Amino acid sequence: MKRDRLRSLLLIPLLSLLAIGSNGVANAASFSAGSRAQLVSEARASLHSLYATSPKAKQLAAHAAAILVFPSVLKGGLMVGAAGGNGVLFRPDGTVLGYYNVASVSYGLQAGAQNFSEAMFLMKPAALNYLNSTDGLSVGSGPSVAVLDHGAGSDMSSTTLRSDIYALVFGQQGLMAGVGVQGQKITRLDD
Repeated sequence: MKRDRLRSLLLIPLLSLLAIGSNGVANAASFSAGSRAQLVSEARASLHSLYATSPKAKQLAAHAAAILVFPSVLKGGLMVGAAGGNGVLFRPDGTVLGYYNVASVSYGLQAGAQNFSEAMFLMKPAALNYLNSTDGLSVGSGPSVAVLDHGAGSDMSSTTLRSDIYALVFGQQGLMAGVGVQGQKITRLDD
């Protein structure tokens, strides 16, 4: 009886996550011009918000080859978790280079739901080439990724920036503690 109850408790979030995931796939397939324009607007607003609160982000942008911004990543789970959202790849001058989706699945002691924004500063042209020439970017393989606390204020220059990609997670809202980018898969959406 207890085992059945535990299975039921684990099955409900898993089914919910599968529904969220299949909805994300449907949304990616029907990515209209209107939704692209709205996504660009939201991504620009998120990036400006980050710049207003983090001098480090502005320093990164000054040296970046491109900036990938996910204005809204939804993460949820109970033991099994999933996260996903759409984003925009910008040149440092603000030109849109493409549209991307981020998704991840995790397992462990976790419960709740959270929404957050994420900015990934691709520091080297090789990181940008890797993103565009492969089947997508898997964080944890490929270019090196450093996750930064956007509130920290360390000095950065072209000689101290060594990672291929710097990721900043910001604007967290919700009841899930801790956010990371381990295990994320980033894929290009059809334009």
